[in-house]
Amino acid sequence: MDIRRLQAFIKIIDLGSISRAADLLNIAQPALSQQLATLENAFKQKLVIRSKSGVTPTTAGSELYRHAQTLTKQFDRAMVEITQGAGPLVGKVSVGLSPYSAGSTLSVKLLQRVRARLPNITLHLTESFDDIYSELIMTGRLDMAVIHGAGPIKGVIFTPLMKEEFFLLAPHGLEFPQDETGAVQLVDIADTPLLLPPRHNFVRKSVDMAFMRKQLEPRIVAEIEALITLQGAIEEGIGSTILPWSVASRIVVPGRSRIYPLRNPVIQEDVSLCIPEIIPETEASVAVRELLIELAQAMAASHNWPGAQPFG
Repeated sequence: MDIRRLQAFIKIIDLGSISRAADLLNIAQPALSQQLATLENAFKQKLVIRSKSGVTPTTAGSELYRHAQTLTKQFDRAMVEITQGAGPLVGKVSVGLSPYSAGSTLSVKLLQRVRARLPNITLHLTESFDDIYSELIMTGRLDMAVIHGAGPIKGVIFTPLMKEEFFLLAPHGLEFPQDETGAVQLVDIADTPLLLPPRHNFVRKSVDMAFMRKQLEPRIVAEIEALITLQGAIEEGIGSTILPWSVASRIVVPGRSRIYPLRNPVIQEDVSLCIPEIIPETEASVAVRELLIELAQAMAASHNWPGAQPFG
């Protein structure tokens, strides 16, 4: 089994096209098609389904894709460790950060620490609404990801980092009844126009659940994923939103918007770090993971992150 054939197969599946994969790999399309046919003959299975729009993996192809990610990752790891010897840690480590989560707040601090302590490691940070990070972890396309929730998901190992509360972010001129701590009750914002992400987002799921438990219906006037758009809409008084403090604190504008604690109920979610269960970690990814856990726990324990509680 030629490792280059597996690398080419991964590229075909990633791009969903043999022709685009051939262009990217700088080889002729007939030669790449022949490599694919050789793999199908070796496994005695059809690996992709061809159509006018491209190719999609069969069940066997998806299984090979997962194993190919593991094998090529181990091959890359061996090349780095053997050629580098006992020198400083090197390599590329990919970290997924869920939008609207604590992960995006931790990212800059993590980058600073990696540059200071592990200067020969290249950190790849990604933040996407479209990708399902648990799937990218299982297939080896990501080394780790910071997500909300604590599993369980087959093929993924979760390490809880902290618990994080959600807050109300509202236009500055909007007034709400507040208790002695300055907190707003959920029932008092039942008629407030809300700007929230779509239903598949963990923030929306948590908010919907909180309203349902109080037998209330949120007044959602728009679904917004882009934080810059959300920030501007709140400044203009179009509506309010409910977010983890780590996100709300990044888009609040003094004099234009304001953050309130929420009570009755407190909306709270676990923040976890997930890594693959089967694919071995590289020394570089272990080092980055340890830095990320250390950073998250220290930040959650500080007084600079309201509503965050470290685990352990």
